Amino acid sequence: MQTRVKGDVDTGDPETGMVVERRFTTAGDDPFDAFEWIEMDVEIRNPDGSMADSIEGVKLPSGFAGVPGKVCAQKYLRKAGVPKHLRKVAEDDIPVWLQRSEPDHEKLQTLEADERMGGETDGRELFRRLAGTWTYWGWKYGYFAGEADARAYFDEMCYVVASQRSAPNSPQWFNTGLHWAYGIEGPAQGHSFVNPETAELEYSTNAYEHPQPHACFIQSVSDSLVGGTESIMGLWNREALLFKYGSGTGSNFSRIRGAGEPLSGGGSSSGLLSFLKIGDRAAGAIKSGGTTRRAAKMVTLDLDHPDIEEYIDWKSSEEEKVSSLVIGSNILQKHANSLMEAIWEHGDDEGRFDQKTNLGLRRAMVGAIKEHVPQPHIQRIVDLAKQGWEGVDFEVFDADWQGEAYLTVSGQNSNNSVRVPNGFMDAVSQGADWNLYWRTELEKSEAQNREPEPCKTLDAQALWDKVAYTAWACADPGVQFDTTINEWHTCPEGGRINGSNPCSEYMFLDDTACNLSSINLLHYYDKDTQTFQIDDFRHSVRLWTMTLEISVLMAQFPSEEIARKSYEYRTLGLGYCNIGSLLMHMGIPYDDERAYAICGAITSIMCGETYATSAEMASVLGPFADYERNSEHMLRVMRNHRRAAYDAPVEEYEGLAVPPMGINASKCPKDLLEAARGAWDRALRDGEEHGYRNAQTTVIAPTGTIGLIMGADTTGVEPQFSLVQFKTLAGGGSLRIVNKGVPSALRRLGYSDSECKVIEEYILGTGRLTGCPNITLDRLIDAGFSKSDLAAVEGSLADVFDLRSAFAPSLLGKDVCTGSLGMSEEQFEDPFFDTLGFLGFSNDEIVGAQDHIFGNLTIEGAPGLKEEHLAVFDCATPCGAKGTRSIAWPAHVKMMAAAQPFISGAISKTINMPSSSTVDDVREAYNLSHTTMNKACAVYRDCSKLSQPLMNQLVDETDLEDEVPLEEVKQKMVQEVVEVMPVPEPVAQPVAQSFVDFIATRRALPDKKRATSTKARIGGHSVRLITGEYPDGRLGEIILVTSKEGAAWRAMLNQFAIAVSIALQHGVPLDAFIKVFTFQKFEPSGMVEGGSGRVKMASSLVDWIFRELAIEYAGRDDLAHVAVEDFNQFSISKPEMTDEGVMRTEGEKREVQMTLDATVAPLQERDEEARAIQAARERGFTGDICDDCGSSQMVRNGTCLKCNDCGSTTGCS
Repeated sequence: MQTRVKGDVDTGDPETGMVVERRFTTAGDDPFDAFEWIEMDVEIRNPDGSMADSIEGVKLPSGFAGVPGKVCAQKYLRKAGVPKHLRKVAEDDIPVWLQRSEPDHEKLQTLEADERMGGETDGRELFRRLAGTWTYWGWKYGYFAGEADARAYFDEMCYVVASQRSAPNSPQWFNTGLHWAYGIEGPAQGHSFVNPETAELEYSTNAYEHPQPHACFIQSVSDSLVGGTESIMGLWNREALLFKYGSGTGSNFSRIRGAGEPLSGGGSSSGLLSFLKIGDRAAGAIKSGGTTRRAAKMVTLDLDHPDIEEYIDWKSSEEEKVSSLVIGSNILQKHANSLMEAIWEHGDDEGRFDQKTNLGLRRAMVGAIKEHVPQPHIQRIVDLAKQGWEGVDFEVFDADWQGEAYLTVSGQNSNNSVRVPNGFMDAVSQGADWNLYWRTELEKSEAQNREPEPCKTLDAQALWDKVAYTAWACADPGVQFDTTINEWHTCPEGGRINGSNPCSEYMFLDDTACNLSSINLLHYYDKDTQTFQIDDFRHSVRLWTMTLEISVLMAQFPSEEIARKSYEYRTLGLGYCNIGSLLMHMGIPYDDERAYAICGAITSIMCGETYATSAEMASVLGPFADYERNSEHMLRVMRNHRRAAYDAPVEEYEGLAVPPMGINASKCPKDLLEAARGAWDRALRDGEEHGYRNAQTTVIAPTGTIGLIMGADTTGVEPQFSLVQFKTLAGGGSLRIVNKGVPSALRRLGYSDSECKVIEEYILGTGRLTGCPNITLDRLIDAGFSKSDLAAVEGSLADVFDLRSAFAPSLLGKDVCTGSLGMSEEQFEDPFFDTLGFLGFSNDEIVGAQDHIFGNLTIEGAPGLKEEHLAVFDCATPCGAKGTRSIAWPAHVKMMAAAQPFISGAISKTINMPSSSTVDDVREAYNLSHTTMNKACAVYRDCSKLSQPLMNQLVDETDLEDEVPLEEVKQKMVQEVVEVMPVPEPVAQPVAQSFVDFIATRRALPDKKRATSTKARIGGHSVRLITGEYPDGRLGEIILVTSKEGAAWRAMLNQFAIAVSIALQHGVPLDAFIKVFTFQKFEPSGMVEGGSGRVKMASSLVDWIFRELAIEYAGRDDLAHVAVEDFNQFSISKPEMTDEGVMRTEGEKREVQMTLDATVAPLQERDEEARAIQAARERGFTGDICDDCGSSQMVRNGTCLKCNDCGSTTGCS
């Protein structure tokens, strides 16, 4: 692309414009003919899984198959308001092919009213809408040398978007072109724009004629409560307008007075935090009622603000409140239940509320008081019981991000950062003090030209430790290095840089905006030649620099000030994504000097080419309005960029306190290095001659949703997050594939095709039951499966994430489960029933089969992989349940430092740390970020958020279920003794207590005793259960006789019976055995023939034994499969499910058994959720749940999160 001067055919006057080269398209050919097109149906679902809408027959290039197409259709295709018939609108000097369209009302009148409007269903409509609008505005205002260049630009932009080589930020997809392509209009929303012809500020009269393509905003706020748009309340209003339409904003609140600071009218200020909490609640309310899951907002504060300590602690202390709410609500409910049980289980109606006679109530009260339940609350519960209440249900909170506990506290709707100057870092290193200042004192001292007086002095190191601790505890605050940011400021004459957008990549003057786009680096890597296609990349950079510049021209803005400054400075935000995947394809570890050099070179090419293009546009259209005043500053910054490309000595840099990390020439490929340096040679040379059209041109944004649109594996400069990817197929279902970089890297490292296949199968698994160890096809057929049943199971393996899920009753079907496999109805209805365990497979066998079929999800331990190559495949977090390796946190800092010298703004990226990281690690990450000249950084320690589930549970669930507090056991034993003693309860209590405190003695059975004998067959094996009873009918002995062959088996069973009998005679409750031995799973197991007739299925021999004993001696009818009433056909009716529970009738008598769904379901749901979370984290996701679609495929996305399933983000991209 170059400038051209040509003569106008009519007037002969000289006219200038940009020449556009074709690299991807051919003149006269449709750019979309280069693609294979597919058709897909897309479902749009609500978070609860219900269908919200569906789009049938969506046509997109084949590269959009799966998640990219789903996201594109759900989020970016216009759903309504598109006329079925259009006509062109003729305008002077606009070529016919570029004329805008409007509804053809005459033709529309021939259609039924509900058929006149529709939506976009073809990607060609979407891509043409974007490229056509950019070309239209560019043509109108002289950006192209001629019509051929405009047409080349249009075709090339259609291609680079449709080919997933690049993408603009989401507001462009939403808003751009609706008026140009379809004539859509709407009432103005209070936006402003600067007329390019008159340079005058005007108000939009149409919501769509000037689109709103900007995603990132920085807004100012003054120290006044009300009275203008800059006031505190005015800011909340401006934020609301941005949040409502999906954009993000950031502000520096350091101008607001601190708590206790004197007010001009008397009294003192309530402080910054009081106002921040109001803004936080406002943002949360808009989030709840608007279109985004979480308001994209950045709060920044200078380190010398009087409220800085409270601000740093704010989010951490609020999260501690969440813990308190969770713990306290559970404790309160537990003790409320305990109090009610003690009251209503007391047999004496008169004394149940008297602590002297109802000792259980007294114990419940003491227990509640010891755990700090307020005594008035205890009294309230007792008073409710006196009124007949038998239970009280309080709201029990949990740590879910969207739960009521988090919604109750403040500080959760923004990213928080502190502004750190070099003076503070010097104070930290020197062990010096740090002063805080009243805001009014700073104003007075500046007016009086004197040094300000501090209002408080802190130890700098202690304050820095506080920042590190809170970031370790809750991932906030992030750090923005104020001196470094302003030393690279291109326009200091316009004011200081005080803040950033929510993700910290856009840093410029207050009340400005930036529109973003991103280039997918992997599309510029030729896998055959293993080279980076530099010329194609440079061409795309030039196209996008023009596109973003045109977007400033055509845009409208939410305030007059932002419209004016955006016109004057014309800041752009071009970036890239997928460098983590690119490096893996190259066979280069992320944590490697070669990787840093490649990252630096590619970033240098991108930024240098944008400024070279900006200078070229300045030669045609003139530099940005405030360039002359800032030219020396901007050229100094350009020279420093160039010096970093040449890795110049430190002393050569101009005006930098901290030198940048230059490109290491010895580690960088020669072609990349030459291109990186050449780009800055041109950018500086042309800028010195023509100036620059744009004050800033590049940032590294999170590229959340648009990263999914491009099919990118990684965002920004992030590394890979997983070696296994889960792709949704266009026709339904899903596909598990090895990360695309793995096979490419293996071949680059010299592995043969057969070696690659073995390694890939180790990671991914075979995906087949055939050849599976332990759980063989023969064993499954012996268990009752048919070949067709197993074929169906194998067909479902792609849609599940573990082997137990593949054999879930719901997938197998009722006929197979209750027929072939012999499950009961109850077992079939249980969605979490372990079919494989029921069939006798051990946990070790299931785990072994799981690894064979579903893989290890990690490359660690793969056969044939060399140790020295492991680093190439390291990801942000350990992969799979067995993975231990991950990228060390310093590598994240160094990769950012490699890119930062070639970025106008900054980089949105988190420094990922494992949960074992310390506060010292966080502090050192911040220190390293400062010394390597990063402008900003944010740390995310795994599990630093209360809402993030742990990868592995601290305590096994079985321990949680089975562990009974010792004190509870003792109290139960005491109560049982009291009940059998023939004296009043107050007298019996101390005696019973003394009984329990001493070791129990054996109570021998009489020589003559009542006995029963029960015979049954379990899984084809005969067993006889003989019991011996005490005179009072209690069980005291069991004898077991089995026909199973083997002396060792019979001897072991005999010894087991003796051990149980001795324990029973020493007072061990039968309930203890029942709890332990029922539901145990091992052979023999299966259908039960004989016995009492009430147990029809047993998972093992001991399961049958203790079910029979529980039914006979403990009254545990819940363990029976057949009720005793069902043996008498004349007594009562068969059980019937009603709203009240399970009902049986006998004449006019009715018996209702309440169901346990309400109490059991939450436990089951929690178990299922825990399994889903653990599976998600083993696959490289965070374990968080997407609030838009309910998917668990959430990954870190810069400082936010994105959903790999639906494309939703918690940020603004």
